[in-house]
Amino acid sequence: MSGAAITAYIAAHGLEVAGLVATVLGIWLTTKRLLICWPVVLLADFLYLIVFYQSKLYSDALLQAFFVVFTVYGWWHWWRGVRAEGEVRVVPLPSINMIGALVAGAVGSVVLGGLAVRMHAALPHLDAALTSYSLVASWWGARKHIANWWLWIVVDLVYIGEYIYKNLWPTALLYAGLVGLAILGLRDWSRAAAESPAPSP
Repeated sequence: MSGAAITAYIAAHGLEVAGLVATVLGIWLTTKRLLICWPVVLLADFLYLIVFYQSKLYSDALLQAFFVVFTVYGWWHWWRGVRAEGEVRVVPLPSINMIGALVAGAVGSVVLGGLAVRMHAALPHLDAALTSYSLVASWWGARKHIANWWLWIVVDLVYIGEYIYKNLWPTALLYAGLVGLAILGLRDWSRAAAESPAPSP
């Protein structure tokens, strides 16, 4: 692809490209447990809210709105932990909480799927399920649970296929990269949990 073609593509898909860059940077900073990850992720949330709305992926657009809330909460929760302990520490996830969150994700999939069908959204049931479980993963991430990375790996793999189907190739490539970042986050958070005592949930 020529330089002119690349420039033309970026001009036509500027928001998507900017969202891609902000997302990759924000998640990489998250794998390193750096507090600055949250304002970067917040920027990505707003950019992709617009991209998905324009593509009629309404569940994904709604997801970005929820991500804004979770991002603000995660920023506050991590900041409080840093003030109390001097660093962001990984917190264990009790089994009962994990099961409850996964059940909530299933219920959310059904509810959002029904709404998406009424809104004539693209891929309503698949998109709703991915949205619901992305919210679960975001909650676990904000609460500093390692399990968030396992769930992101599964969700992002499915998202790759969805975005290819919708011809959102930069976003599909982004999510392929996010799978790699989730694996990196899983590795780094597991090491951090093994090297230092975790705070009480």
